[in-house]
Amino acid sequence: MGGFGEFGMNSMALRYGDDIIVIDAGMMFPESELLGIDIVTPDFAYLEQHASMVRALILTHGHEDHIGGVPFLLSQQNLPVYGTEFTLALVERRLEEHDLLEQANLNIVKAGDRITLGPFEIEFIHVTHSIVSAVALAITTPLGVIIHTGDFKVDPTPTDNELFDLHTFAAYGKRGVLLLLSDSTNVDRPGYTESERAVRPRLEELFSRCERRLVLSCFSSSIHRLQQILDLADEYGRKVAFLGRSMLNVTEIAHNLGLLSIPDSTLLRPQDIMQSAPSKVAVVVSGTQGEPMSALSRVAVDNHKHLYLERGDTVVLSSRIIPGNEKAIFRMMNHIARRGADLVYGTMKPPVHVSGHASEEELKLILNLVRPKYFIPIHGEYRHLARHASLAQHLRSAGLQDTFVLETGETLEIDHLGARRGEKVAVGRVCIDSGSLDDIVEDVIIRDRRHLSEDGFVLPIIAINKHTGKSEGLPEIVSRGFVAGDGAAILQEARAVVGRTLENSTPEERGDWGVMQEKIRTDLKRFLGKHTQRRPLIMPVILEL
Repeated sequence: MGGFGEFGMNSMALRYGDDIIVIDAGMMFPESELLGIDIVTPDFAYLEQHASMVRALILTHGHEDHIGGVPFLLSQQNLPVYGTEFTLALVERRLEEHDLLEQANLNIVKAGDRITLGPFEIEFIHVTHSIVSAVALAITTPLGVIIHTGDFKVDPTPTDNELFDLHTFAAYGKRGVLLLLSDSTNVDRPGYTESERAVRPRLEELFSRCERRLVLSCFSSSIHRLQQILDLADEYGRKVAFLGRSMLNVTEIAHNLGLLSIPDSTLLRPQDIMQSAPSKVAVVVSGTQGEPMSALSRVAVDNHKHLYLERGDTVVLSSRIIPGNEKAIFRMMNHIARRGADLVYGTMKPPVHVSGHASEEELKLILNLVRPKYFIPIHGEYRHLARHASLAQHLRSAGLQDTFVLETGETLEIDHLGARRGEKVAVGRVCIDSGSLDDIVEDVIIRDRRHLSEDGFVLPIIAINKHTGKSEGLPEIVSRGFVAGDGAAILQEARAVVGRTLENSTPEERGDWGVMQEKIRTDLKRFLGKHTQRRPLIMPVILEL
């Protein structure tokens, strides 16, 4: 239902007979052409059509592209939800925002646990990722075992010393795996992804050499990164303040669950940042992607009530640039540089950021351990999926029978005869405006917004006497985003066009507002198109006097 041939919105359904389980329910941020849209979620129509079959929602980890759509799915079907404690704590916050928490059926599991849902027996396997408490799924079905890796990298030295459970993957590989679904995000990166610990030397250097305020921005879910920042702040005698709603929420959750250790007397209240000695302060800010109202974006333009940048401060972007966000991030960075702050970002050695996804050699490692009969690459654009599929070809001699590159909406059917592509399922995107469950935006509204953004609108205002059916003077025409300067002459002619439309209409037509609005719209559209080669949105307004 999402995440195949695209980044974000990860969600898929696994069906055996009359039983369905759902793996993840994510969201994605909109492309630039989706004007005014806040988030995009999968269309869960398939699950609605088969509501009596759906047994549960299983979550692999707590990133928004895997849990962001949960409130919208649960508003349609109140399913049992299974996930690790930290993942469900993040889900709870989202459900609270939508008034769905009280009726939610949330079930905490941990790595090593097994649950049974109809014909599916699911084992949760610990994997390392850029967020804590991430799991892969080993799903035993009557036809065989399916392994879904979730998002992962094979980190040999994780900061929490919770190692990637390669042994369980290998054990399933020895028993025989029917199907492997594996993360493809970093398939185009050769070698191995660096350990989270690789970031510490660069952070340590920054803490040791920065003479003034140190402002660090990372994804709020990067608990391992936040722990290293807190430890270094304690070591170098700096107090730490957290800014941004998501940063405050996630750190509070992680601390309450014992996943984030905060040294004594390290925390600083946001309102005390500017009153403290700059050399004794580190500020951790959310908003790495330049989101318009994020804490870092507001800091960058001196619009944050608790922090403004001064010459000599150091701003560290400890994150990657998500494709599509380049313009917003670079604009924010330019604002920061104008304030005389030093910027640290991008690729360098030692790194200031490492990925949470497996590179080529790690992906090969999983393929070699699992040695599946069938393989489907997941989580990535088509080029990533295709490249991951080609990585698996060396397993042809070790039992791999076929690899399938699927896109969102496509299905794979497996039975005792083998695996084949099934019929396509109607899927799509649901555009959410303002984050409210009631504000699902239809395609026609997006089309109108795009229309307005390109050609503006024209508002003819006509006053008609209800007794005589005649127009009271020439119509007024209001326009926005359409013409400027000598455009006044065009609008004057447009008034005359509307006037002629009224004159040439019968009294009966003038008495029917719907007919008159359509006639005015048609004549005005033809006139403006001929003289300006533009197609503004035309909305006639008829006032009855």
